[in-house]
Amino acid sequence: MKGLPEERAVKLAQYIIEQDATVRQAAKKFVISKSTVHKDVTKRLQQMNPQLWEQVKKVLEHNKQERHIRGGLATKEKYEILRQNKLQKSVDESLKQ
Repeated sequence: MKGLPEERAVKLAQYIIEQDATVRQAAKKFVISKSTVHKDVTKRLQQMNPQLWEQVKKVLEHNKQERHIRGGLATKEKYEILRQNKLQKSVDESLKQ
């Protein structure tokens, strides 16, 4: 997403608030880096629109408090997939014999 950083900061903030999105999700949606999203919604937005910044800050703090839970769930899912693949391989091998 090209354009003025000020406009981008407001659009990012609105997206994060409306979607309860993480910095990573916003970066992916707008095809920009996570550091750009973070800089826009913290530094730029704080100076331009303190009220909007307060709303974004609440969402980001909430996401930060939950990140360990999301990380644990992702790890759990990863190992469940690996276990399923291993089981499927052993089933396939036994059918070949």
